[in-house]
Amino acid sequence: MSAARRLLLEGASDAVGFVAGALAGYGVALLLGLDLFAEGYGAASIAGIALVGLGGGLGLNLARRWRNGRAAHGGTEA
Repeated sequence: MSAARRLLLEGASDAVGFVAGALAGYGVALLLGLDLFAEGYGAASIAGIALVGLGGGLGLNLARRWRNGRAAHGGTEA
C-alpha cells in the first residue's frame, strides 16, 4: 500500500470514528436530558459537553484499534 493511500485511510478512519463517537455521546446526553446548548454553562450543559468529548475520544480510539487490527491481519492490501 502506498504511503499516500495509507495516510488517507488513517485520516478518514480517524475522522469517521471521532464524528461517530461524538454523535453517540450527543445522543446519550439527549437521552439523559442534558442540553448542551442551554444558555449559560450549568452543570447539565457541562456534563453533556463532556459526554460528547468522551464519545469522540472513544470513537477515535475504536477507529485506531480497527485500523491496527486490520493491518495486523494483512487486510490493508488493495
